[in-house]
Amino acid sequence: MSDATTDLAAAILATARAMNASGINRGSAGNVSARCDGGFLITPTGMAYDDCEPADMVRVDADGTAAASQNRRKPSSEWRFHRDIYAARPEAGAVVHAHSPFATALACQEQGVPAFHYMVARFGGADVRCAAYATFGSQELSAAIVSALDGRCACLMAHHGMVVFGRDLAHALALAVELETLCEQYWRVLQLGAPRLLPADEMTRVIAKFATYGQQGGQQGGQQG
Repeated sequence: MSDATTDLAAAILATARAMNASGINRGSAGNVSARCDGGFLITPTGMAYDDCEPADMVRVDADGTAAASQNRRKPSSEWRFHRDIYAARPEAGAVVHAHSPFATALACQEQGVPAFHYMVARFGGADVRCAAYATFGSQELSAAIVSALDGRCACLMAHHGMVVFGRDLAHALALAVELETLCEQYWRVLQLGAPRLLPADEMTRVIAKFATYGQQGGQQGGQQG
């Protein structure tokens, strides 16, 4: 690996470990990737992150090739939807996928997150959709995710978990934590009865405000507050 690739691999591994430390993922479930020239680096399949080192991160080319000559591990079984997100969304610099408790609970009911709270707009629209179920690692799942992400930077995955992309690893992880927080809040609201939703015109205003919110030189970013 070049120095730049080694640094990126170390950052991916640190993000995967932080994902687990934050409580949004456990064990070797979930995966993390970051875009690089001509493809992306992704966590390996079936390895606990505490047992990994940067050299275990796997390079996958834009065409889906993970050459054994470039890698000592096999890529995450979910590499297809990472590849397809990067192809469909040029603004995506990193992808985080987690089996977080509250997002997964909603996803197992095939529920997305509606406009019960204005922070839903952080993810690009008036709701966070739930992608249709397909077998993990399949091209069908990847297609469902890319469709659910249309106009959004996050979605739930039916009977599976969540996926989020951001401009870089720190941004993607922060958004994943925010999404899990919203899912927990929505789950709690559902215990009280039918949720009361914000009207469409208010969500349109909030989406517009988020487009220029934060300290990112006009880019959406940072936590709200």
